[in-house]
Amino acid sequence: MNKTVKISLVIVVIILLAFVLKYFKDANSKAIEDFKVEEPFYTNINTKAVATGKLNPEEEVELKPQISGIVDKILVEEGDIVKKGDLIAKIRVVPNEQSLVGAGSRIASTKLSFENAKVLYERNKILFEKGVISKQDFENSELAYRQAKENLSQAQNDYQIIKQGSVSGGTSANTNIIAQIAGTILEIPVREGDQVIESNNFNAGTTIATIADMSHMIFEGKVDEAEVGKIKEGKEIKIILGAIADKTFPATLTFVAPKGIEENGAVQFTIKANVTLDATTNIRAGYSANAEIDLESKNKVLAIKEALLQYNRITEKPFVEILEGENKYKKQDVTLGLSDGINVEITEGVKKGDKIKVWNKASKDNEDEDKK
Repeated sequence: MNKTVKISLVIVVIILLAFVLKYFKDANSKAIEDFKVEEPFYTNINTKAVATGKLNPEEEVELKPQISGIVDKILVEEGDIVKKGDLIAKIRVVPNEQSLVGAGSRIASTKLSFENAKVLYERNKILFEKGVISKQDFENSELAYRQAKENLSQAQNDYQIIKQGSVSGGTSANTNIIAQIAGTILEIPVREGDQVIESNNFNAGTTIATIADMSHMIFEGKVDEAEVGKIKEGKEIKIILGAIADKTFPATLTFVAPKGIEENGAVQFTIKANVTLDATTNIRAGYSANAEIDLESKNKVLAIKEALLQYNRITEKPFVEILEGENKYKKQDVTLGLSDGINVEITEGVKKGDKIKVWNKASKDNEDEDKK
């Protein structure tokens, strides 16, 4: 039994020894891994902020009726160019029956007063000419007559306005909707036959049409609170339209909101800019747009690619690995300056000519792509 156990132990030891020998052989025969290196270089670095927003007309007017009624006729279409004072639409007044009856009653009442004042005036005129009454009594009756006449005229005008929409209109009088500015018809949200409500102190009223001057456009967008402190009015920026991606338009910042609005956990500030357009480009209101704003720039600074940086997991400070000898690298802490997301300025830690390890090696597919 003891002999069998001894033999088994010897066999196990021999097998383990074989595995150990194979492990060291494989480890010693493993090829040394080579890393690519890159050197610092001098370049210009610009940091930019991107604001998303829309392109809107600077001057946009909504036309609303001054009296309730029915859209009788629309004389323009969306996209038409109009001049100030052009007729846009006509409104047919539909009178309120209760108001109409009340106005008719006022006419009857003021007419009775007028006829009575007229009789008194004519009577006193005769008596005054005969010297029966004084001049003051005659003038009082004359004044009462004229006031009654004016009240009757006002009551009749009120009746005409309630019934027909105007004093001098006929049986189907219309109120006219006139263009208040020269521009392009952007929208006509109503159709002929629609009922509309007048604009007053208690109601915004129904919009008949929207007109805008398309020759003066502004960009309206939002920037993050981390970047708003670096921009100010008067700064030149670039506008890129989503519909015209291959072209940029110069613009000038005219407004930076003094108060931010929290959106999705981040504070955003509204900005506006006047956009310079050219006559060859067809611009439409509401185009989505991005504004590129230069925040800071430095020329001819020592920089490296930001992908070469590594960060200490504990201190979170940046460092690079510099080649010292054959496949030997040392860690070197660095101080960073301006970054544009691709290149980063190095103010301390490395110098021109240092060979920095490319630690985040590209995949085989990416290497093949680079060779192509």
